[in-house]
Amino acid sequence: MRVRTLSLVFCSLSFLVIPATPALAVATGGVVAGGSAPSTSKTPTGASAPTPAIHTDPVTARTPNITYKGPVYEKTASGQVVPYQVPSSASTSTSASAATSTAQANPLTGGSPVAAAPGAAPGALTLSEVGPTAKPELLVPGATARYVDGLAAAPISAPAVVQEIIWAGDELIGLPYIYGGGHGSFISPGYDCSGTVSFALHGAGLLATPEDSSEFEVWGSHGLGRWVTIFSNPGHAYMTVAGLRLDTSSADDPSNEQGPRWRPLRPANPGFVVRHPLGL
Repeated sequence: MRVRTLSLVFCSLSFLVIPATPALAVATGGVVAGGSAPSTSKTPTGASAPTPAIHTDPVTARTPNITYKGPVYEKTASGQVVPYQVPSSASTSTSASAATSTAQANPLTGGSPVAAAPGAAPGALTLSEVGPTAKPELLVPGATARYVDGLAAAPISAPAVVQEIIWAGDELIGLPYIYGGGHGSFISPGYDCSGTVSFALHGAGLLATPEDSSEFEVWGSHGLGRWVTIFSNPGHAYMTVAGLRLDTSSADDPSNEQGPRWRPLRPANPGFVVRHPLGL
């Protein structure tokens, strides 16, 4: 959501999202994003050879199903990659959100603050008791992020900075939506839409100060990214990273869970300015 004064004049209202050109991932484990054949060039012998194309992750999906049952690994504090052991309590990543969801949320933007109000019943969480929490740094084979027990597992083939974005986003899972959360400081008991995007980018060293949704309309580079794409307008912002969506809005998410979390890609992204981090 916007926190500072609107600096642009609703330029996103007439913006149409242009689908990415089908591309073949090279040395990343990616797959063809569309049905067209790759372009070719001539080898020194005169024979035709495929021309390396830019890897581009999908930003839309025909189905909201993000179920994954393949192998999952975890990067330990020492840098080792070991098989991931599912925690005995599967509710760890969602306990904070369950305990603080005491108000209705607007599915278009993520809703109203849902933290327990002053004077709440004993045992209820308060804003001072929650915040970003370290989560397991999960990895999966290939070039697509996967949804594992409420967290996003980063693709092994992705650049390290993309993996860091994903793991930073995981730290916010279970926190409530708070209007303006994550703007005065990256550390907050809850986050709004652009505060969520800001935190994830900051976790990878790509952002020094939080941005609001209008500022994201001119941040980075224009158009779809190779790995990361940011969608923003004066009222909302979210991002897709390696095939998953980090968003406070439950739009096109069958779970209808509120607050910052990983969600399925949307079937379309109309009405948003499209940007990406330079080089990603």
